[in-house]
Order: sequence, then structure tokens, then C-alpha cells
Amino acid sequence: MVRQGEAFSVQSAKAEAGQIQKCNIVLKELGGKFENEYACAMLGNLAACRFQEGDVVAATLRFSTHEYQGQVFQEILATEIVKVNK
Repeated sequence: MVRQGEAFSVQSAKAEAGQIQKCNIVLKELGGKFENEYACAMLGNLAACRFQEGDVVAATLRFSTHEYQGQVFQEILATEIVKVNK
């Protein structure tokens, strides 16, 4: 785990209360200093989970794209993250 932001509320049509918690996290592949990094979102209860810089985690990531005003954006959603003991 490279870094993690604070959780915040966002609008959600799927949530009962109309809002859901969201937290952004940056994950890096194992292997060294120059491995790929992924900026991901964690939603709901997962957004409340806290990790420390350097924690080794196993994560399930969902990659998707959407189009907005003629531009295509990629989103990465972390659907599960588990800390792995070093």
C-alpha cells in the first residue's frame, strides 16, 4: 500500500440514504520500486478500513470504463482488501 486518503461521503442512487462512504487508495504491485501503481476507490464499509504505508495487502480490483462528454475514463474499484502478514 502506497498511500490512502480520508473517507468522505458521495452521492449514490444505489445507497438507501442516498450517500455512501468513499476512500481513495494507491496500491503497488509486488516486486520493487518501479512496479505498476493503481489509484483505486473503496466504497461503503471498505472505505472505513485503514492501512499503513508499506502494508502488504491482497486486493480484488474491478476495472471499468465510462464515457462522459465525449471522453473515456477508467475507474478502478477495490472490492476487497486484506492485509497480508509480513
